[in-house]
Amino acid sequence: MAIKDKVLELLDDNKGKYLSGEQLADTLGCTRGAVWKAVKALQENGYPISAVTNKGYSLDENTDILSLAGIKKYLDPDRQGLEIEVYKEVSSTNLILKDYANQGVPEGRIVIAGMQTQGRGRLGRSFFSPSDSGLYMSILLRPDMAAADAVKITTAAAVSVALAVEKVSDQKPDIKWVNDIYINGRKICGILTEASFSMESGGLDYAVLGIGVNTYEPEGGFPEAIRDIAGPIFHERKSDMRNRIAAEIINNFMRLYDSFEENSFYPEYRKRLLWVGEKINVIRGSEKTPATMLGADEDCRLHVRYEDCREEYISSGEISIRKA
Repeated sequence: MAIKDKVLELLDDNKGKYLSGEQLADTLGCTRGAVWKAVKALQENGYPISAVTNKGYSLDENTDILSLAGIKKYLDPDRQGLEIEVYKEVSSTNLILKDYANQGVPEGRIVIAGMQTQGRGRLGRSFFSPSDSGLYMSILLRPDMAAADAVKITTAAAVSVALAVEKVSDQKPDIKWVNDIYINGRKICGILTEASFSMESGGLDYAVLGIGVNTYEPEGGFPEAIRDIAGPIFHERKSDMRNRIAAEIINNFMRLYDSFEENSFYPEYRKRLLWVGEKINVIRGSEKTPATMLGADEDCRLHVRYEDCREEYISSGEISIRKA
């Protein structure tokens, strides 16, 4: 771990308290000059660190800036060894991990950012990823799994996010098939799984699981195109919340991933599904077909009944509620 990260870890562990340069240097086994340079670099990266003569350095106790040290505080003991990279800004966490995957990096690598300039959603759409209000993370996986089962990665991730948000907010998130998380009718999270398939085995070579969470409403609000759809988890900032949510999602997902063969996520997924019994539109390309949503099976296929009473299980596509 670089000195900058070690300094941040110590300040984060003592949020709101002042630590002298001498204390930090002695603890880390480095010079006070190295501590000063580390603090300056952290300040330039947006960390609200106060520097007061004869007192030292202090990280604002109300800060909610993503950091590796902050995330590790909330990780389960058996997840502490995960390779996690945390950035203030990236092009796309999924793009970074796809590059890693093609370089042969093993599964379990995680990239987390506070902003994306090229955030990506389903069907080639962009994903709004502004600075300092959301949480954007991707996980590299190499599962022994048939291509047809890849949807389980997305649905397990949806359950992981819902459980994490419920734990930290006392709100009950719902899941819109197949991959969106809602609170009070507003989308607070989108999930995109991108996979590479092996031509020889017909299974997955790798999968990159991308998760974008609207922790707070961005400055100036959401763009007009999504203003009626998107919403935040919280309307006021909370100390260390994004680090906590990131860790809870990782803890939940890796636990479910370890038991994929048992479909351990399915009961929770089914329980949280939105619009069961409601009239919906099944959307494929530009075509909308009226139907009634009946639920989802253990393969996470959407079960619908069309107006001609024909029933179908759907593996891909989108749905929307039919307004009266």
